[in-house]
Amino acid sequence: MTTSTEILFPHAMGTRDAEFPDSVLMGTRQPDAAAAPLDKERSFSSSLPVDVMVYLVITALVLAVWQFSKMGYFQAGDDTGYWLGVAGGTMMVLLFSYPLRKHFSFSRNWGRVKWWFLVHMVLGVGGPLLILLHSTFRVGSLNAAVAMYSMVAVAVSGVIGRFIYARVNRGLHGEKASLRDLQTRAGLEEADARSRLAFAPEVEARLIAFEQRELKARVGWFTYTRQVFWLPLQQWLTYRRCVVDLRLSLRTLAQQQNWSHNNLLTREKYSGKLVWQYLQAVTRVAQFTAYARLFSLWHVAHIPFVYLMVISAVVHVVAVHAY
Repeated sequence: MTTSTEILFPHAMGTRDAEFPDSVLMGTRQPDAAAAPLDKERSFSSSLPVDVMVYLVITALVLAVWQFSKMGYFQAGDDTGYWLGVAGGTMMVLLFSYPLRKHFSFSRNWGRVKWWFLVHMVLGVGGPLLILLHSTFRVGSLNAAVAMYSMVAVAVSGVIGRFIYARVNRGLHGEKASLRDLQTRAGLEEADARSRLAFAPEVEARLIAFEQRELKARVGWFTYTRQVFWLPLQQWLTYRRCVVDLRLSLRTLAQQQNWSHNNLLTREKYSGKLVWQYLQAVTRVAQFTAYARLFSLWHVAHIPFVYLMVISAVVHVVAVHAY
């Protein structure tokens, strides 16, 4: 008869499963050394620290530029301020190399798109920062104000676009493939009776209910809005409930089978990681359509600000040199 321990940790009972080495499950090796198989899925949780770091770096750069502009080393109209404006304006012009590279067939083989996108992001941050430094965060005319605020709108819109793009660039097929892979490894497919979480039926039922509710939700903007803003919190709450149930079930098994404390902690860690990644995969599939719709709306809102920025910047440059 197959026990629940064998189902979740088959290697501990002699059944072969490369994802759970004997040395890890029996507590003779550090868990981090074997974390790669489960960490193979690049989910929202793994991308979130990167997003946070990017936004923190941008915020720190803006604050540093603002602080430096207040030190009085230059003014917007002197030589230093002028060439800072020229450098920032040049970087803003070079931003258009990325969309032009995508739309002209003769340039589509000029390097990998991801490197162009990275340069586009660097220019999109560096250009506005230099222009803010050039202006010392002050505007002296209506045209300069229009140019400044439209540039800020474009920069902020670009940061938002990057956030959305990171969630749609894999495509729905890639997200579904990740979910299917986790379903197979966890044994949570409908046709698979050998679930790793059979020892905790409450957890198993909660995961399946979460998946069915979100992947079969009614299509519409209310659903999209809920899935973007509310679903991550629902995911976290579901995970916390699952962790409590997992801990109770595993500790009961530990007493019955005389596991060591380290062995119990290792099993809690791996079962919790499996649950988290499963919830993440469901969330990413559920959110994909919502983010794809938001990305299309982002394009509609982003382009007019770009045109306004270009026109006002040209007028500003002409006015500065004419007068």
